[in-house]
Parts: sequence; structure tokens; C-alpha cells
Amino acid sequence: MPPIQIVTLTINPAVDISTSVRKMVPFTKMRCAEAQRDPGGGGINVARVLTRLGIDTIAVYPAGGATGQTLAALVERESVRSIVIPTSNDTREDITIFDETTREQFRLVFPGALLSEFEWQQCLDALARISSQAGFVVASGSLPPGVPADFYGKAVRASKGAARVIVDTTGAALKAALDAGVYLIKPNLHEFQELAGIGTEDEPSLLEAGRKLFDRYSIEIIALSLGSQGALLLTRDIALRANGLPIEPVSVSGAGDSFLGAMVSSLARDDNLEAALRYGVAGGSAALLSPGTGLCLREDIHRLASSVNVTAIAGRHA
Repeated sequence: MPPIQIVTLTINPAVDISTSVRKMVPFTKMRCAEAQRDPGGGGINVARVLTRLGIDTIAVYPAGGATGQTLAALVERESVRSIVIPTSNDTREDITIFDETTREQFRLVFPGALLSEFEWQQCLDALARISSQAGFVVASGSLPPGVPADFYGKAVRASKGAARVIVDTTGAALKAALDAGVYLIKPNLHEFQELAGIGTEDEPSLLEAGRKLFDRYSIEIIALSLGSQGALLLTRDIALRANGLPIEPVSVSGAGDSFLGAMVSSLARDDNLEAALRYGVAGGSAALLSPGTGLCLREDIHRLASSVNVTAIAGRHA
């Protein structure tokens, strides 16, 4: 097997179906544009971005039924190497609809196929086999029915051969990963507030909440995405702020995964944290330019990165 820089794990993958209508009207048959189908799920999206950016990546995910076959074909079409765990139930589909009149996006997300213990354990076994060859493991996305809440904690422990483990999920699944110890997490504002138990969003409150999380958990980096407002990157010693970019979104689907994929690609090249944050914000912003779950394009990231200003936050240790 060729060298692997990064392994991604997606326990709840999907075929993402995107379309548009002239206007969303209740109780009315609406004619849609031709559907766009993309391979989806957090880890798969991150792997797509990393592969586009020239990073050796392999994606681990379960797939079943006709939808699972479609998913595998879509992943292969993007030249992403994979280890696919067969499942007895069909892989889910998710639907995104763009209203051309209001320019609003409606995202319909299904819970996912029920996985047996044997099936999700096979995913962990595959991760354990190959993670020792990788510099990073990225475990990302929601948990489907049948998978225990502490699954990402198990995934972290299965990945201990890897230099750095990154987890992007929410709620109890995220806390289980943090209890096992991780290198980096990437919450959005709502997810960070839920994790930290705060209701405020002013910068001093976010910095203080971050400090408490570092005291509580074994974690090295918090990459806090703030949507159009940019992002914060926190460690025990530094805090960086990146501005957002004024982009009218074509789609917001996959922006967080693009942020993470671009950031991890920078870290894999041994860039410093300032450069990694800049590249991450450029990646998330670039995803807004692609329809459906098209994610970011390399040329858009490079073009936008020069517009992202990263500054150290004064008074971090006050």
C-alpha cells in the first residue's frame, strides 16, 4: 500500500443529493433542477478535500445496499482511496434544496442505517490496522443507530499508533472522545457552547471557556469555527483570531468539513498554526462557492487565503 499521511473515519456516511427549486411552497408539487450527487459524511468530505490538496489519504467507512454501492462509486470517482466495511442495511441519503427566490438552503438529514456491533467493530479494527502508518487520524460525523455513544472514544484508543487524532462531532460522542484524549477538535459556536456549558459568545467568554476545557481534558488544539465571523484557534499557550470573508454563499453544505480538511492539510505539511488557521478559513470560505456538497476547490483556497488575516489575541494570559 502506498504511504498514508492521513486516515479518515466516517461511521455514518451518506449520498448527498442536492437540487434547487424556483420557490419553496408548502403543499405544492415543486419542479426541481437536475440532482447533484456527492459522497458525504464528515470523514469522507475531509478525505475529498485532502485528496484534492495532494495529501495521501485513505477513508474508512461502512456502506450497504444500492446506496452504498453508489457511495463507493462516488468516492472512487474523486480518487479517494478507501477501506469499505460491508453492511446489511442500506446507506442513507441526505437531501439539500436551494430556494432560488429567497436564496435559502434547506437541509434534510436522515439518521442513518442501523449498524450491528460486528459492523462498527470492523470499522474500528480497520482503523487500528492502518492508523499506525498515518501521521493523523480524522474521525468525523454523527453516529448512526446501533453505534454506542462512546464510539469515538473507542476510535481514539484504536488510533493510538497515529501521531495525532482529530475528532469532529457533537454532544456525548465528543465528550467520549475528549475523555480518551485528542489532538484537535473543531466545534462550531453552538457545539462549543454546548460542550463548555456557556450561553455567551463574546470573545473573552470563549477564551475563558477554552481555558477550562484545556484544564479538564487532554487536548492540544481547539479550532472554533465562527461561520461568517471567521474562526479562533486556541491552545494552552496561544490564541489566534482569523477574520471571515464577505462571500455570498451558493451552498453552506460541507463548509465545516472543508475548513477542517484544509487546516489538516496545512498541519500535515508542518505549517505553523497561523498558516493552518488561515488555510482552514480559506477552505471553509471556498466551499461556499460550490453548489451542493461540492466542497472547496484548490484554486479557490489559494486565491482566498491571502485575504485571511490572522492575529494573536492580546491579553490571552492576563
